[in-house]
Amino acid sequence: MYKDILVHVPTERPMRPVIDGSISLAAQLNAHVDAVAVGYVATSAAYVMEGGAAVAAVFEMERERAVERAEAALTVFKTEAANAGLSFACHPLGAIPADAAALLGEMARLHDLSVVLQPEPAQGSFDNDVPSEILFQAGGPVLFLPYNFRGAFKPKRIGLCWDGSRLAARAMRDAAPFMARAEEIVIITINEADAVPDDVSARNLAKHLGRRGLSTRTASLSAARADIQPTILSLAADESLDLLVMGGYGHSRLQERLLGGVTRAMLEAMTVPTLMSH
Repeated sequence: MYKDILVHVPTERPMRPVIDGSISLAAQLNAHVDAVAVGYVATSAAYVMEGGAAVAAVFEMERERAVERAEAALTVFKTEAANAGLSFACHPLGAIPADAAALLGEMARLHDLSVVLQPEPAQGSFDNDVPSEILFQAGGPVLFLPYNFRGAFKPKRIGLCWDGSRLAARAMRDAAPFMARAEEIVIITINEADAVPDDVSARNLAKHLGRRGLSTRTASLSAARADIQPTILSLAADESLDLLVMGGYGHSRLQERLLGGVTRAMLEAMTVPTLMSH
C-alpha cells in the first residue's frame, strides 16, 4: 500500500494537476504526503568565480530568493492539504538544477510513490528535467500526471502495458495497490506473438493476477514501432482508462539520462495519468 507519497510541486509550471492529483490520492489511501518545491539558482551564480567571500554571499542571497519562490509555490498545496485533513509536510528547496534533481531522486527512494507533472519541453523550464530524473533515481514507481489533468485522481479503470520484460514486471508489481482497488484491469499487448515469450505471455500474466483475486481481460494489438505509443493512447481513450501502467525504459550514456523511444513519446504526448517504474 502507498502510505508515504512524495509530490514534486513545480515553481515554473502549472502546479494544479499535481496538487489536485496527489491530495485526492492521499485522501483515498489515508497516506502521508511530502511536498517538495524547488526554486532554481542560476548556474552562473554558483560558478561565476572560484572562492571569495563576496561570491559566497551572492550565491547565498540567490539561494534565499530561490527558497522564497519554492515557499510561495507550496502555499496552495499547504492550504489544500490542510483542508483535506491530510498528514503532510512541505519542503522548500533552493538549489542549482543538477543538485535539485539529485536531491529529489534521493528523497524519492524513501517513499512508496512519487507524483510528478508530465514534462513539457516546449516550455523551457528546469521543472521539465526533474520528473524523468526522479524516474531514473527513485528505485520505485513514479506517477506522471498530464499537464492538462484536472480534478481528483481515481484510477478505477487501469491499462497494464505488458511486453514480458523486467521493467514491465516491475511496473506491474509497483502498481499492485492501484490494481487491488481497480474496477477493471485491461492487459495491453502490442505485437505479442513476435515480441513476448510464451512463458511471460499475457495469458500467463492473467493467470498470475487471477491468483491474486484480480479479474482481467486482454487487448492484443498490432502496430509498427513508431505507432506503439499512439496505439496505446488510442486504446486508453476507447476504454476510458484512468491510469496506464508501464515500464520506464531508458539508460545512462556517460551519465546522460536517455529515455527509450516509447517512454519518451508517452511523456511528450500522454493523455492519461501514467505510472512508470525504471
